[in-house]
Amino acid sequence: MPPPTKGTPGVHAPAGGPIVRGKEHTVLIVFGTRPEAIKMAPVLKALEATPGIRPLVCVTAQHRQMLDQVLELFAIRPQYDLDIMRDGQGLSYVTAAVLDGIQTVIRDCRPDRILVQGDTTTTMAAAMAAFYERVPVGHVEAGLRTGNVHSPWPEEMNRRLATAMADLHFAPTEQSRANLLREGIDGSRVLVTGNTVIDALLYAVDRIERDRGLQAELDARFPFLADLAGQGRRVILATGHRRENFDGGLEQVFMALSWLAERPDVGVVFPVHLNPNVQKAAAAVLKDRPNVHLIPPQDYLPFVYLMMRAHLIVTDSGGIQEEAPSLGKPVLVTRDTTERPEAVTAGTVELIGPSADAVTAHATRLLDDTAAYLRMSRAHNPYGDGRASGRIAERLLHESRR
Repeated sequence: MPPPTKGTPGVHAPAGGPIVRGKEHTVLIVFGTRPEAIKMAPVLKALEATPGIRPLVCVTAQHRQMLDQVLELFAIRPQYDLDIMRDGQGLSYVTAAVLDGIQTVIRDCRPDRILVQGDTTTTMAAAMAAFYERVPVGHVEAGLRTGNVHSPWPEEMNRRLATAMADLHFAPTEQSRANLLREGIDGSRVLVTGNTVIDALLYAVDRIERDRGLQAELDARFPFLADLAGQGRRVILATGHRRENFDGGLEQVFMALSWLAERPDVGVVFPVHLNPNVQKAAAAVLKDRPNVHLIPPQDYLPFVYLMMRAHLIVTDSGGIQEEAPSLGKPVLVTRDTTERPEAVTAGTVELIGPSADAVTAHATRLLDDTAAYLRMSRAHNPYGDGRASGRIAERLLHESRR
């Protein structure tokens, strides 16, 4: 797939030729980061397969490289690419660039509705731009709450503001719907869909399992997995990138991973996020440690493969909390709060905080206690059945016929 056409911040850049306007219901899908792209890709595919709906895609490229990986995987060619990412970008810059750029896109393509996803700065600012232009907003993955506007920061505030500006709320779970109803959202404007990330995950797993050549390619990409297996070592897959863990939390987690890797039956794999705070902390604690493999950030498909090969996962990622249970992988969440309590209730996730002692203790229990491991790995995933995107498309089609 050729790379998407890029524009300058705030200036639209049609990538698929001129926009042809018709009588179809035009839905502008806006996203800017890798997690948003993963979760919106199946929504786009469902809308493309729905007669009467004309989906358009605008990427802000709040994150550039990691976003482009997902665009290539799902063969998405955006009609608009704001290309806003800059070295050292701050939240104020991202917000202003998205606001200005989305306004220009809206005035060019005149959508009937805008869809945003989740809780990024792109999500909040795109919803605000749509509100200013009086375009209705649909919010995918609506209703997640921790109850603390500072954790996660700024995501909790971003999603609350998106809720305030949206008129359609696609909640992934009944708990998310209940959160919205408590805030006074009209229940007729809330649809429980499941989480679209499960749609994307099942697509990726099916592709890996069906394609022997792809399996061989992935095996060759991660030769250390065979080495670890040959040594009888189980893989702890870890990730970390949350801002609230930059002030010492990451170092705590990394110390625990270093200790765990000293066990004769454990190997640690950590794809190092591109954020300089993560890279610095990882290098300081984990570089050159035996049985610790620091690797570059992975495309979505290879990362799914790593999850499939892992024994357990240590993460501060929201998306992984949703995905890993579908693969039967216990998840230890290195945060003090989570907007995904359903997984904790279901028993697929343990919320342990960014503490070296807590990570070590909980991981050790799962490594040594087979019954505890099986309870988590066999628990029901509360986040969906892989048909969330179809439910969203059906609701939008119903709206278009009014």
